[in-house]
Amino acid sequence: MHDERETLPAPALGERPPIYPPPENAAAHTAADYTLSAGTQARIADGVPANTRRAYARQWATFTAWCTTHGRIALPATAHTLAEYTSQLCEAGQSPASIEQAIAAVRTMHRLAGHTGEPATESARLALRAYKRRRAEAGGRAQREAPPITIDALRAMVSACDLGTPAGRRDRLLLVLGLALMGRRSELVALTRDDVREVADGLEVTIRTSKTDKDSTGETIAIPRGSHPLTDPVAAWRDWLHVLDQAGHVSGRLLRRINRHGTIGPSLGADAVNTIVRDLAVRARVPSAETVTAHSLRAGGATVAYAAGVPVAVIAKHGRWAPASPVVLRYIRAVDRWRDNAMRNVGL
Repeated sequence: MHDERETLPAPALGERPPIYPPPENAAAHTAADYTLSAGTQARIADGVPANTRRAYARQWATFTAWCTTHGRIALPATAHTLAEYTSQLCEAGQSPASIEQAIAAVRTMHRLAGHTGEPATESARLALRAYKRRRAEAGGRAQREAPPITIDALRAMVSACDLGTPAGRRDRLLLVLGLALMGRRSELVALTRDDVREVADGLEVTIRTSKTDKDSTGETIAIPRGSHPLTDPVAAWRDWLHVLDQAGHVSGRLLRRINRHGTIGPSLGADAVNTIVRDLAVRARVPSAETVTAHSLRAGGATVAYAAGVPVAVIAKHGRWAPASPVVLRYIRAVDRWRDNAMRNVGL
């Protein structure tokens, strides 16, 4: 018998999922047993991070448009269709990371529509593997990574802040917390005044939810006092808090927008964090400043901690990475290839 689910369109992430008819062997159930309220549907959709929803929705829209143009069925798609689409993305010169995301988006949309495990990805991934190899042989890199910010670079960037202005004091705290927390942009802009408190040894910062905290149980990160007046987290926090108090912002978001007149507004956006960090890197003449992003602070925190002898497990926990995160291992290898170099002290 024809499966009616195959005729249903895939939901965009953030939209209401389709409600399927009861299976034939579920005679004891009624339609009510297979119905979700609008509120429940919204909560299910919100269970996926907003950035992921937007990215997957964009990838799915591109895939379905391609299928329509080429006379192929997008849902359920065959393994052949996914492999051909992957090959087309390779021909278009898209980055391997973007193609990986496209494959993941197609699989996710199929799972949401009841087609778990479809389409098979082996052929698509073999095509992508060949593409990666050709790019490497041609001198391309698999993925450009944001360079980590060192302590010297951080101090240079803080020195580039005009600490006589509200924006300068905010930017100083943004830089220092970004590195000391190994913070993601989403975590930094979500901080409220109440999430940060001063204790005897420094600051305690509560991260209420993060990428690896799927259930939003929250975690409190300890930030010790600094030894340098420019980059001491406690001093940076106190200076910015004084600005907020004078402006009457005694509650709400910690990091806020500031217009050209110095007026403090609502919460700072995640994209603005990238702009602020890169601009300060350029002004401070940090090496490769044009490639610096907000992630450079997070990467820098992990890198300088490992170089100082902090165990990998402690770094992963502090930065809210999964214990075996390959990202943390990349930062560690970058330090080890110089610290534990086979050619060090051989007399060259």
